[in-house]
Amino acid sequence: MDFDRDYAMLIGGKLEAGGARFDVINPATEQVIGNAPDASAGDLDRAIDAARAAFPGWAATPIAERKAALNAMGQAVLANIDAFKRLLTAEQGKPHSEAEGEIMGAGYWLMGAASLDLPVTVNEDSDERYSETRHVPLGVVGAIAPWNFPMILAMFKVGPALLAGNVMVLKPSPFTPLATLKFGELVKDILPPGVLNIVTGGDALGPWMTSHPGFDKISFTGSTATGRRVMESAAPTLKRVTLELGGNDAAIVMPDIDVEKVAEELFWAAFRNNGQICIATKRMYVHKDIYEPLRDALVAYAKTVKVGDGSEQGTQIGPINNEPQYRRVLDLIADAKDKGYTFLVGGEAAEVPGYFIPVTILDNPPEDSRIVQEEQFGPVLPLIKFDDYDDVVARANASDYGLGGSVWGHDEDKAFAIAQRIASGTVWVNETQHLSPTAAFGGMKQSGVGVEGGLEGLLEYTNAQTIVRRKSRSVPA
Repeated sequence: MDFDRDYAMLIGGKLEAGGARFDVINPATEQVIGNAPDASAGDLDRAIDAARAAFPGWAATPIAERKAALNAMGQAVLANIDAFKRLLTAEQGKPHSEAEGEIMGAGYWLMGAASLDLPVTVNEDSDERYSETRHVPLGVVGAIAPWNFPMILAMFKVGPALLAGNVMVLKPSPFTPLATLKFGELVKDILPPGVLNIVTGGDALGPWMTSHPGFDKISFTGSTATGRRVMESAAPTLKRVTLELGGNDAAIVMPDIDVEKVAEELFWAAFRNNGQICIATKRMYVHKDIYEPLRDALVAYAKTVKVGDGSEQGTQIGPINNEPQYRRVLDLIADAKDKGYTFLVGGEAAEVPGYFIPVTILDNPPEDSRIVQEEQFGPVLPLIKFDDYDDVVARANASDYGLGGSVWGHDEDKAFAIAQRIASGTVWVNETQHLSPTAAFGGMKQSGVGVEGGLEGLLEYTNAQTIVRRKSRSVPA
């Protein structure tokens, strides 16, 4: 299997090059590295028809066999880590080490999902009747994955959807379609034809999917603005939706931390994957008693971090993935400059090819500034001083978002108590960004609808069905 060429869609168990193609750009060089099929409306129709035809057989397949298929898919991914990571770095920009971590996570996520079971609840077992509630698959799922973690976030959807007995049409981002297409080629013979279909395309394909009457559910990961459009488009046919959307995650740093020990972890909480993580720390509230030493430690560490092409040895942070996001981050930086905010490090676009922005840290900008209130999704972090816990919790919660958050402190019980007050779907204490296929992950407020992961995420791909049987001995003769 050649990971460097022949990128094809998977429709009904067959690889299809499609009619039109579009170029995929390496964000570190702005050079074309390959091209992918640009699906037509007819291609989408055929993928949905193939999935619909495969659904009865897959839904009737014993769950043990569905689990075995997920495990086999996960093992296939893990057996090709090196090839996948190089391709992922080329199209996404992240360093090889992070790309390898994502590919490993994708493989293990499929296997972790396979450890779950669909529950059956016995509601009544009396002399008169037997009643149970079980969970049955929805049908055809349309999955739309983003460009920041194209492989593992696709597996967030593939694993539970297929385990529950659904079939799927998966669309990766047009910025990062290549690794996902190779995943389809890799696993096409593990699954019956039509169970998993993968289509790629430009801006038109997503709306075609969300409005298509052939889908029973849409699972989308992306921005809140796009999530609103997905929900609106799905409404006429009452499709089920799971929306994992944006975040403006707050970190609260207590005064009892060991600054020298924690500074590096806090840095990467914000800047891992170049800040292009929905659950990255987007605003860091630091207690006044340690504000200056932590500020200085973060700046000193930032100056040691190598930003560059993810394929080069030693690179720790790659480029922004795509030009629109690159321009958006630069616009936020320009706004902060226009307002006269203090930059501790960074703040200038790199004068080299590629979508590079140096690590940028701001010193205590106002709470109402754009850089504090908006999700930057890039290598820019505002540090904000606080001295009252009630106030900082209120500030952390005063957001339309509620995806993740973190609290850092030596007194774990006190930090845990503060974490319980944060209005976010996930809150970490003394770490961040740890997710598991066996734990629910989702957002509050405008950070999403529904959850992924865990039993709760699995059940989002099902309908609850209650069956009641009146026992014959309770029926009058």
